[in-house]
Amino acid sequence: MRSRVAAVTATVTAGLIALATPASAAPADKPQVLSSWTQTTATSYNAWVTARANQSAWSAYGFDWSTDYCSSSPDNPLGFPFQTACARHDFGYRNYKAAGTFSANKPRLDDAFYADLKRVCARYSGLTRTSCDSTAWTYYQAVKAFGSSPAVN
Repeated sequence: MRSRVAAVTATVTAGLIALATPASAAPADKPQVLSSWTQTTATSYNAWVTARANQSAWSAYGFDWSTDYCSSSPDNPLGFPFQTACARHDFGYRNYKAAGTFSANKPRLDDAFYADLKRVCARYSGLTRTSCDSTAWTYYQAVKAFGSSPAVN
């Protein structure tokens, strides 16, 4: 009888532990991966673009890939393709907010956004480049000043 009670107790205990353990706990290196994808460098940008194209490979991390692109601003102002830069900016904002470390990372996220926009503008020359650069500066100043801040952080 004691062995049967012990077996039932062990089964119940294992079940309770399983219920208390998140089934989809993110890998321990999630903060490092998030940081590596939100730096100002072209390498960071390219790594994020590659990961975004293969989100299922990163599903265990529970990243929020959702985006509204450039929010209420045009995604491709004056024909300049800013949409992907806006998506990466959203990725950084959403995931650092979820991690509770948004305020500490917002300046870098905004700087990475500006670096991404400048890389778009580097494809142009002359007056078109000047127009793109000034549009990028405007977008950057807008997120610096008005980028959403979490209520508690």
